[in-house]
Amino acid sequence: MTRTDAQARAEDVARAAYGKLIAMLASRTGDIIAAEDALADAFVAALKTWPDRGIPDRPEAWLLTVAKNRRIDQARRDARLVITDEANDMADAYATEPEGTELDERLKLMFVCAHPAIDAAVRTPLMLQTVLGLEAEQIAQAYLLNPATMAQRLVRAKKKIKSAGIPFVVPDPDAYPERMVAVLEAVYGAYAVDWLDGEGDLSHEAFFLSSILAELAPENPEALGLAALIGFIEARRDARLADGVLVPVPEQDVELWDQPLIERSVSMLTAASHKRTHGSLPGRFELEAAIQSVHAARTVTGRTDWRALSQLYAGLMRAYPSIGGAVSRAAVVAEDAGPAEGLRMLDVIEFDRLDAYQPFHAVRARCLAELGQTADAAEAYAKAISMCSDRPSRLWLEKKFDALRKKMS
Repeated sequence: MTRTDAQARAEDVARAAYGKLIAMLASRTGDIIAAEDALADAFVAALKTWPDRGIPDRPEAWLLTVAKNRRIDQARRDARLVITDEANDMADAYATEPEGTELDERLKLMFVCAHPAIDAAVRTPLMLQTVLGLEAEQIAQAYLLNPATMAQRLVRAKKKIKSAGIPFVVPDPDAYPERMVAVLEAVYGAYAVDWLDGEGDLSHEAFFLSSILAELAPENPEALGLAALIGFIEARRDARLADGVLVPVPEQDVELWDQPLIERSVSMLTAASHKRTHGSLPGRFELEAAIQSVHAARTVTGRTDWRALSQLYAGLMRAYPSIGGAVSRAAVVAEDAGPAEGLRMLDVIEFDRLDAYQPFHAVRARCLAELGQTADAAEAYAKAISMCSDRPSRLWLEKKFDALRKKMS
């Protein structure tokens, strides 16, 4: 085995089990920073050992054991740590798989990150890093923050978990409401990271976690709504790319959609609506799942109900305004009422940093092109392409841009 193979395998394990390993390493001491350091050392050891000795049968358990040994070594050097506690946390050196647990360890860590003692603004970013392994720079980009600022906030939060002695357990159901929102946000954020490009390891993980959360809190409409939302999107996985190029949802072949998963998602969305108290409004995830259910209905009706989508986006923007929702609403309105109306909707968006939001330029380009304003459309497509960070979307934009240039010549 080459070093490259070992690195690829270690990265696979990191994507699949990072949060679970961190949770196992930090559960006794509450020291997430030390757990991250120990796991990083274990990955370095894997890169040195695996090329010569081969990949262990249970690489996840191998990493856990090595990381725990690193923690023991650290405990012996650091008088502030209680060595006996560390020793009790040790894994069997010959273990072939991590200790069994009734509930996924990542969820325990997520609920720790969502504890009321942690600043509400950093709960979801903390989960994205500690549980799902995102870099501070990736998270900062999603939150439109300076990476150094985000990194400082994350470190402070990890120190708070240790100093406050927050237990690594799933709280009683009574505590779900105050923590569940941040947990659901983190799971959806993780799904959004790689749902489109690549193999989608993190999105598979998020899909799995959303299903567990729905089982854990079957009375929570938003937990059910998130599971439905991700389920609807996941059902289109085989149809969303053609030769590596994005295929927009209205143009996808519905025969490639996973119909059983769509039906499961419809059931979850229905259950979510039944769990809401009388007169209460649907939550963000329930509304977004309802939007996806309209797309899914094309498997039955053969058409997309743009008017229904327009109304749902209007409701979403009233209750949960966001820059993404505003631009998506304009795109839907352009299909329902025409490109001129879509363009008008784009012009009245008032969110900060709109000019730095790539989908805004993509939707604007499409509206302008349909209105025959080809020079302005070409300029907008060029800007959208220059800002696009995922390859399938960029290839689709380039395809549209090339077609427009042929039309202009």
